[in-house]
Amino acid sequence: MLVLDSVTKQYGQHEPVIRSMSHTFEPGTLTMLVGPNGAGKTTLLRMLSVLAYPTSGSVHYDGLDIHDTPYRYLKHVGVVHAEAGLPEHLTAVELLEWVARSRYTWDAGGAGRIGDLDDRRVNLLGTYSSGMLKKVQIGAAFIAQPEVVLMDEPLRSLDRATTEATIGMVEEFVHDGGIGIVASHLDSELRDLATEIVTMGEPE
Repeated sequence: MLVLDSVTKQYGQHEPVIRSMSHTFEPGTLTMLVGPNGAGKTTLLRMLSVLAYPTSGSVHYDGLDIHDTPYRYLKHVGVVHAEAGLPEHLTAVELLEWVARSRYTWDAGGAGRIGDLDDRRVNLLGTYSSGMLKKVQIGAAFIAQPEVVLMDEPLRSLDRATTEATIGMVEEFVHDGGIGIVASHLDSELRDLATEIVTMGEPE
């Protein structure tokens, strides 16, 4: 389980973006985080991916405080950020192989999964369109065979075929017991897969 315990996130002297949020994300569930811009969806995902720390409260995964033991936690996590931020000097093949090898999943079908990308997989990431970068991000998140996947607007910029493939991967991941957390619009095509919808900016 991934558990938020009275988490508050505040920047400087501004009003908290997230205030005293407690929530449990269970295995085999897909949670959609919805709400207007500034409601805290991306901030929450940043905390869950250990890119930001809570001002107060804590987050635990299987008993581990994720901010005290980030490396032990992150080896179980795949992340799709809203913005790619991928190394432009690598190809998609090189990036995905590096991710798979770093998670010791290369011998568990890594090469075959990379082969699912189109012919542009051997081009440098710096030459990719936003849609292709998103596709590579999604591939990198799942190739490591994570137990938790955190996704910020994962379907943005994707073509129809990749959208359908991504929905299929998320569905299979959750069916197999994964914890999926997605920040997205309420009308997202992932809504039908959602186990629960959490509206950010409102008390639970």
